[in-house]
Amino acid sequence: MSICSSTMGLSTTLFVMALLLSGAASMKSQAYFNKIGDLPCHFTNPENISLDELVVFWQNQDKLVLYELFRGKENLQSVDANYKDRTSLDQDNWTLRLHNIQIKDKRLYQCFIYHRKNLQGMNLIHQNDIDLSVLANFSQPEIMLISNRTENSYINVTCSSVQGYPEPAKMYFQLKTMNSTSEYDAVMEIIQDNITGLYNVSISSSLPVFPETNVSIFCVLQPEPTQTELFSQPYSIDAKPPQPLLPVPDNVLLTALPVLLLVVCAMVVFFITLKKRKKKPVPSHECEVIRVEGEESEQAKERVENRVPERSNEAQCILNISKTDSGDKSATHF
Repeated sequence: MSICSSTMGLSTTLFVMALLLSGAASMKSQAYFNKIGDLPCHFTNPENISLDELVVFWQNQDKLVLYELFRGKENLQSVDANYKDRTSLDQDNWTLRLHNIQIKDKRLYQCFIYHRKNLQGMNLIHQNDIDLSVLANFSQPEIMLISNRTENSYINVTCSSVQGYPEPAKMYFQLKTMNSTSEYDAVMEIIQDNITGLYNVSISSSLPVFPETNVSIFCVLQPEPTQTELFSQPYSIDAKPPQPLLPVPDNVLLTALPVLLLVVCAMVVFFITLKKRKKKPVPSHECEVIRVEGEESEQAKERVENRVPERSNEAQCILNISKTDSGDKSATHF
């Protein structure tokens, strides 16, 4: 039997043994997209066993082998094609490094270490489960204007961020003025790349912007709770300056000045005339008319004395006339 056949038979035996093992508590490991991920085995080798007596390998949850160390030498024949030339072993701390991490590498891995005393006997002396998660940083959110300010003082904006993983928890707009800060939620549109598995996200909204106020608009992306929020560059809208008064031409002033003077003079004359009229006594012709009536009838006095109060001025005038006539007659008689 050739050495290769013997090695392949041993690998098959190891896989069967691994399937029979009950899983130990898994440890967490985190890696970034296109970077290096660590798959630690945490083997302390308390008995100081030589590498010539050990068989070490890592496999994923689908039982595909990432790396195998057989009696101190790498065995590439059992390594799956997805992991060839992507791994390196740090024997000082028994950690397998997986290079060029992709989103599909997010899964559960297992490390097995066997003590091979002879060809007939192998003992499992260590097992370790590693749960690998993958992150990809989203790009800084970017705001774009869809339409300018409307008649109702609203603007339509959109915001996008790309090439991130996993899906973000939230994305929203933030409006800041001198006196307040407001948040405006929006429904995220999420698109996943079929090849890389990364996400592109965007939101759109109509935001209130008043012409008399300076406003700064931010787009905020909140990834997983353990990650820091990402802020866009501010999209600033300055308040509109007040419209200046249009200058009046000199020729208009020269034309309007005489008219204004005439209007003022007319008003002055009107008020003076009105004031003089208020000071004038009751017109004499009313008494003269009443005097004639008094001369025609001696009974005028009785009628005047019996009149209603609202005509007392006229009645007093008649009485005065009657008294005057009576006085004149008495004087003549005397």
